Amino acid sequence: MSSPTLNALVHTMRYEADGIVSVEFRPATPAVDFPAFEAGSHIDLHLPNGLVRSYSLCNPSSDRQRYVVGVLNDRKSRGGSRYVHQQLRVGMTLPISAPRNNFKLEEGAERSVLVAGGIGVTPIWCMLQRLVAIGKPVEILYCARTRKEAAFCDAIEALAKEKSVQLTWHFDDEKGVPPDLASLLAGKGATSHYYCCGPTPMLDAFEKSCEQLGYANAHIERFAAVHVEAPSATQSCVVMCAKSGKSVEVPPGKSILDSLIDAGLNPDHSCKEGVCGACETAVIEGEIDHHDGILTKIERASNKTMMICVSRCKGERLVLDI
Repeated sequence: MSSPTLNALVHTMRYEADGIVSVEFRPATPAVDFPAFEAGSHIDLHLPNGLVRSYSLCNPSSDRQRYVVGVLNDRKSRGGSRYVHQQLRVGMTLPISAPRNNFKLEEGAERSVLVAGGIGVTPIWCMLQRLVAIGKPVEILYCARTRKEAAFCDAIEALAKEKSVQLTWHFDDEKGVPPDLASLLAGKGATSHYYCCGPTPMLDAFEKSCEQLGYANAHIERFAAVHVEAPSATQSCVVMCAKSGKSVEVPPGKSILDSLIDAGLNPDHSCKEGVCGACETAVIEGEIDHHDGILTKIERASNKTMMICVSRCKGERLVLDI
């Protein structure tokens, strides 16, 4: 089943940078608070055109009367960001999900290093505000193609100046080259926690740099699933559902999620793209072929959980805790 939703009012919309608009939601019912959330969380917008899209919250996590998201007008949009930019208007109401967090902030860390790339600044900005609010040491590296395409610059710069936070800018057009993350992150300390959200090439470079530098506490947030062609995508498999006792065949080209729904089961789900985490399911037996944009390398290697909307079985049989 789709996750339960809340009714939200579009309170304000404003351009934060070229191609990036922020949308502030308020509870549609007066005197009702939104559910609390943690830094790094996202919500799903159930758009009137039938699409469901996930966006990171970027306002302070102490807020209970508003949720703010930043939306890039993606040139490759399949209708989500395009709708927000072209048709969403102040005064409209939308169903939204309660916040979920696949990019958790370790608030007890000795030090945190935040790395933002483009629209990936949205959860990073939320994390920065939280760490400053609780008095934790933090620094931020903000990368974008141009300064005009970087959202929340003035607010981030003002907070960094007020609280003496080390802030490093990297704009490709000004530097002439993409950021060298290995050099920029060198010497920050193996006990620090490192967080990165941005485009896929940047995330790949971040993971590689942290591995080279011996930084084990590296965390990433992907806005797109990892699409890799795999032999298992052309094979059928059987999914055993431990709780319901059902056995469901998953044919080639069809997701486990859709196969379970067609068999009369109602697993939680939302985006169907492997980025929201709503359909995460525990795996009891079987080898997983991961294609989501959420789980870390360590989590994938553990073979304990999967996103059934995009990931599959490497063999012929899976047993799920469902």
